[in-house]
Amino acid sequence: MFFDRPEAGRKAVVLHVHFRDPDAQPGAAIDDEASLDECIELARTAEVDVADTVTATRDHPHPRAFVGSGKLEELKTRMAMAEADLLIVNHELGAGQQRNLEQTLKCRVISRTELILTIFADRARTYEGQLQVELAQLKHAQTRLIRGWTHLDRQKGGIGLRGAGETQLELDQRMLSERIKSTERKLERVARRRELGRRRRERSKTPTVSLVGYTNAGKSTLFNLLTTAQVLSEDKLFATLDPTMRRLHIDGVGEVVLADTVGFISRLPHSLIEAFKATLEEVSGADLLLHVVDGASPGADARICEVNGVLREIGADAVPTLLVLNKMDLAEPGVELLDVSGIRVSALTGEGLTELRQAIADALGVSAPTDVLIAPEDGRTRAWLYELGAVIDEQLAEDGRVAMRLRADPVLIERLERLPTVMLQPAGAVHKLSPLAN
Repeated sequence: MFFDRPEAGRKAVVLHVHFRDPDAQPGAAIDDEASLDECIELARTAEVDVADTVTATRDHPHPRAFVGSGKLEELKTRMAMAEADLLIVNHELGAGQQRNLEQTLKCRVISRTELILTIFADRARTYEGQLQVELAQLKHAQTRLIRGWTHLDRQKGGIGLRGAGETQLELDQRMLSERIKSTERKLERVARRRELGRRRRERSKTPTVSLVGYTNAGKSTLFNLLTTAQVLSEDKLFATLDPTMRRLHIDGVGEVVLADTVGFISRLPHSLIEAFKATLEEVSGADLLLHVVDGASPGADARICEVNGVLREIGADAVPTLLVLNKMDLAEPGVELLDVSGIRVSALTGEGLTELRQAIADALGVSAPTDVLIAPEDGRTRAWLYELGAVIDEQLAEDGRVAMRLRADPVLIERLERLPTVMLQPAGAVHKLSPLAN
């Protein structure tokens, strides 16, 4: 569709503009240095070699080429010196601005949004993930469609003067709209299957815990540590894209479903949020969120705000959340980077994993110990409680019943109340009984 554009290469110059006016470009990052570093990291993830970086300061984007004529000349010189054949602009570009930059610089120009879309397209592995990325790409291309036909005649105006280019543009626009509708229908079918799975978990009262956080915060490494899964984890942005679910045993709760979701990033393209709506519903429908933060990163505070903003956008800001400060093995001793309370862990060394499991249990309703009496003939319930990991203490009552002190959430207590062989006791009743002989 963009056959008139220069070929893209693998050696790039990154352009970042600091806007004095915070409203000059919606969503522009406050920390310019962190934003530029992140763009370079995105390029590395896309396997692009960043040969140079160019910065500028403006009040507003230039309407024609995003930057002024002086900066354009500097870009020409710097790109020639670096022998670069790609310009990455760390901002959103208008269709006209992008076309003018390419015509002036004689090289491919891509925006931050297109760079992220490229990474997502490369990382999607499942059928659903590929559909979601395709939908985001199609919707983004729809806003750029007019650029694909610059070689054809334009409509001149007046009766009988309809140009061939305008006719072709309308045909292509209709074809693109049909592809978008077709992809949306396919995603709706996948979303219905996902909804059925969610309803089954709700009927079985299986809690769902979702990992959320900024990309490269270590979510997948923590997910692998908790569930012994083999999800890809690399020191790259968006190392894993497709959502993964595994069962996790939590004492006092039993089996919960742990979901590893796509990482967030500053100025995440809205088209991606819309395309990943079905996947992100797993976040908004969870019983608990584990907000994983790179606790060793100096920019962690800003990243927490970015993730909270996306959670608000998808309607998940009301879900109970535990803040998990990961990568604490990398933090310098005695240096507090974050002035926040959270569970400090290291997904690499396993430090803090016991405290995290206990915090999950507490957040899911496992609070004060519960005492019960179980009929002596009901060995099945006793074995089931041990399997759940709910038993704290066990003693023998004078009448032969088994007295147990349990770590239980409200769902487990409700199930025990329905059993005729189980009787709930006042708190502390177990300690008045004799120890159970083995």
